[in-house]
Amino acid sequence: MNMKFYMTPGSCTTGIHILLEEIGLVFEAYLVNLMAGDQHKEGYLTINPKGTIPTLVREDGTALTEFQSIAWWLAKTYPKRKLLPDTLEEEVRVLEMMNYAVNTIHGQGFTRIFTTEKYSTNPADYDAVKAQGHEIVNNAFLIVNDFLVRRDYLVNHFTIADAALFYVEFWANRIEIALPENCQAHYQRLLKRPAVKQVLMEEGYGSLFR
Repeated sequence: MNMKFYMTPGSCTTGIHILLEEIGLVFEAYLVNLMAGDQHKEGYLTINPKGTIPTLVREDGTALTEFQSIAWWLAKTYPKRKLLPDTLEEEVRVLEMMNYAVNTIHGQGFTRIFTTEKYSTNPADYDAVKAQGHEIVNNAFLIVNDFLVRRDYLVNHFTIADAALFYVEFWANRIEIALPENCQAHYQRLLKRPAVKQVLMEEGYGSLFR
């Protein structure tokens, strides 16, 4: 059977979608409508009891969840695509930056901006929560910006960490958060990759290329 990829266009799953296309895998895509609560429905929970995205059901029928786990599995399973570097030092840097993008920029920053109500039951607190989210995102991008000095990618070539960084850069662009210079250059560089362009076209963001 083909792998099954459970995704939401424009979400963190876009990063995994890019990796699947970079590798050239054949897979079946299933849309999870977060706004409609698909992630909490019984059919999806039998696949991923966490009720989260992304989920990748592999050819043996077992499911992988969490961005980092899926990305790591793809890189290790298809080493010819060189989605991880060759040296241990650079490999741990990839893991470091991927986790920072997913856990801090996304998990601590953008969640406060996009799902503010999860942080307070009092609407009077929402502006402060969102402001904190913006502060976390902006400060984190400054750290990544310094890491990208004189680098086209997070290490010497495109890796799973770049896919993670791309989706949070994409979010920043969509809600008009100004990226620092090196992050903006990284974002524009990835937009030129054929796999990235294909994924964004498929997910309904073709206007970026007009």
